[in-house]
Amino acid sequence: MINVGLLGAGRIAGVHATAISSHPSSSLIAVADINHAAAQTLASSYGCEVRDTEQILADKSIDAVLIATSTNTHSELMEQATAAGKAVLCEKPVDLDLQRARECQVRIQKTGQPVMIGFNRRFDPNFAALQYALSEGEIGKAELLSITSFDPAPPPIEYIKVSGGLFKDMMIHDFDMANFIKGEAPIKLSAIASSIVNPEIEKAGDVDTAVVTMQYLDGSMAVIKNSRRAAYGYDQRLEVLGSGGLLQAQNMLENTIVKSTENGVVSAKPTYFFLERYMPAYRAEWDAFMDVITQKKDIPVGMDDGVIALAMAEAAKLSLAVGEPVELSKI
Repeated sequence: MINVGLLGAGRIAGVHATAISSHPSSSLIAVADINHAAAQTLASSYGCEVRDTEQILADKSIDAVLIATSTNTHSELMEQATAAGKAVLCEKPVDLDLQRARECQVRIQKTGQPVMIGFNRRFDPNFAALQYALSEGEIGKAELLSITSFDPAPPPIEYIKVSGGLFKDMMIHDFDMANFIKGEAPIKLSAIASSIVNPEIEKAGDVDTAVVTMQYLDGSMAVIKNSRRAAYGYDQRLEVLGSGGLLQAQNMLENTIVKSTENGVVSAKPTYFFLERYMPAYRAEWDAFMDVITQKKDIPVGMDDGVIALAMAEAAKLSLAVGEPVELSKI
């Protein structure tokens, strides 16, 4: 049995707690959070203890930690946990500062401990099936990748202020997804963005609507579209045009009922938010992490992936600022 400590007790920590507790080979031992009441509520729900972070890291009986704390703590906690001999699954991003993330990458590598970054969308069954079909050559050579990721509504402004911005907080998932689908990073990126959903987001120094185009060494391209508002639900789609056809992963709908009458054809809306949309992906992500620990399988999404996605976010931010494409190698 793999004993696990959970750092963080927010909404996403609850999702992870479910995955940990439901896996036959892992046991949630303790949870820590600066919000003691939140930690106590989560611990009570899963029958584990509330401890300080230091106590969890010092406990030699705890084999792994899952880090679901605020982003500004990720690098430090990963370094502390790996130095203490723990395997780590850490929520994205690695850090808000690229240089700090690169330093963390080097330090963790020296410990030899496995570290997996929480880009859960790689484990979505439909996205994974699309990636596999493309890798098997089912539509020939990929020429144009399109990623759509629209949230149903913006997060609170207080969250926006500490999130690191749309590129590092929201689109970073799509940067990683592009790398996953394509099997490589682009050579250059170009971004346009604005704040048209909520003027308070602009006042906070962020954007809420963005499009990033990317070009690859072979001339193929990718487009990522993000919005903080989609009135109809959580819009998550992938499309790859290849030399021999098209692959598409469509939205998950609230139900599969389709009504067809003389007035038209009507179906359900997309599921409302990420908790409904990606629960199977979170479970599969934890399964993969357990395979890394118990079966010594390769890490499916590691520090290298986390750092390159962050570099792409930095490149997009710079492109927006300077108004021209930015070469990823210059970041």
